[in-house]
Amino acid sequence: MANRIMLNQTSYHGAGAITEIVTEAKAHGFQKAFVCSDPDLIKFQVTAKVTDLLDQEGLAYEIYSDIKANPTIENVKNGVAAFKASQADYIIAIGGGSSMDTAKAIGIIVANPEFEDVRSLEGVAPTKNPCVPILAVPTTAGTAAEVTINYVITDVEKKRKFVCVDPHDMPIVAIVDPDMMASMPKGLTASTGMDALTHAIEGYTTKAAWEMTDMFHLKAIEIIARSLRDAVANTSKGREDMALGQYIAGMGFSNVGLGIAHSMAHTLGAVYDTPHGVACAMMLPIVMEYNQEYTGEKYREIARAMGVKGVDNMTQEEYRKAAVDAVRKLSADVGIPSKLEAVKEEDLPFLAQSAFADACAPGNPRDASVEDLTALFRQIM
Repeated sequence: MANRIMLNQTSYHGAGAITEIVTEAKAHGFQKAFVCSDPDLIKFQVTAKVTDLLDQEGLAYEIYSDIKANPTIENVKNGVAAFKASQADYIIAIGGGSSMDTAKAIGIIVANPEFEDVRSLEGVAPTKNPCVPILAVPTTAGTAAEVTINYVITDVEKKRKFVCVDPHDMPIVAIVDPDMMASMPKGLTASTGMDALTHAIEGYTTKAAWEMTDMFHLKAIEIIARSLRDAVANTSKGREDMALGQYIAGMGFSNVGLGIAHSMAHTLGAVYDTPHGVACAMMLPIVMEYNQEYTGEKYREIARAMGVKGVDNMTQEEYRKAAVDAVRKLSADVGIPSKLEAVKEEDLPFLAQSAFADACAPGNPRDASVEDLTALFRQIM
């Protein structure tokens, strides 16, 4: 079996990297940008950091901001119509996963109109054409949507999120500029950072993991573990390191998949509108405990990457516990709650069935039944 790695054509990293947007737009001969960015980023002048550059160079653009934190089918449909009306020829996605996921879905449908029913994109849709070219500019250090082939859309009517996996949706250029993340509030920095850690740990332990992706994931765990607290404190070094760590995690998990911490987080987001990173942070240590007997010696390396000392002198039981404890401590240190009061006993059957059907579930190192998932959800009540 051949292992596949897919990454951006080009990526830029470091403070001031957004100036390369102009370079790339000109180099590709693009005429007009369709700028996807959420209302808060526009309100707080974060989007303007990019559009000001376009204005200075006389590059045409139109802004689309009908984007929710958990983007919906309606957001995508409206975006497709707006893109067609704009006569744009490329997309600049500015924001976290919501903006980039919306941009990916719009770009895929415009290039593959036979998939105009957004629900038809769920799973691995057999699209034929690359999406409209996307330049992705993350403003959160978490989702790594700028370097993944995944996007997630919320079906409000059915109270579920569905995962779309499509090599045709990869942004051609990623611009990872920590200056674009400096205005993130502490809570968002914490939750998106824990999402990135979940990517790295689930990617490292997923059934499809292999040596190259292990390299990415272990380095990502190391960087995130040492820098997330500083990023939450808004130090420039913490921000810069988190921007890199979450990208490296994306380089890995996009190519090997995730596990049930993400399946369960998707379900919590769809039913209760729980922020994705918060849901991931709640589920990660619980799922790690559930998976530990199916991970060989990997938790020793997770514990080491998390900064735990003396792991080589620990028993398997000790280093597995140390890995889980280190994750719990980091989550608590950055202010993530461990319980979700919205979850009720009567909701558990629907939650468990939804998580079981989620596209991330098959990658989990331990096959989880509906009954298992019910018990895991119960731990956050």
